Amino acid sequence: MRVRLALAAGALLAATATAAHAAPVSADSLSVDAYGTVAADGTVTLSGTYSCLDDSAGPVFVSSTLVQADRSIGIGGTRAVCDGQVHDWSNSGVVKEPAYKAGAARVKATLLQLTPSGPLGVPTPGFLALEESDVILG
Repeated sequence: MRVRLALAAGALLAATATAAHAAPVSADSLSVDAYGTVAADGTVTLSGTYSCLDDSAGPVFVSSTLVQADRSIGIGGTRAVCDGQVHDWSNSGVVKEPAYKAGAARVKATLLQLTPSGPLGVPTPGFLALEESDVILG
């Protein structure tokens, strides 16, 4: 009997965790995964999750900047889907000389909306969410 209760409790926890990831959210949000990668060719990949509610005013992007020691560089950009759901993001970029190394670093990620403004409709950035996190590059 205890085994069945333990299995049922485990299944309930797993279903709850899955539902929480897929559940709609009530605000724009952004997170950064604790680990990123650096490939032999200098390609850096960073990732995390985001959610946003409305992109009707203009396109929304997830941008990321990698900081290690005294170096800082933008790593890719991902177009966001603003449907109130939690989505994964992943940005990659090739960084040559001097290359980033495995170890501690910091990521600054931004959920950014470009909104046309003025008579020419020039896009201006609006920040929906910001996140700074320590990461380990491997």
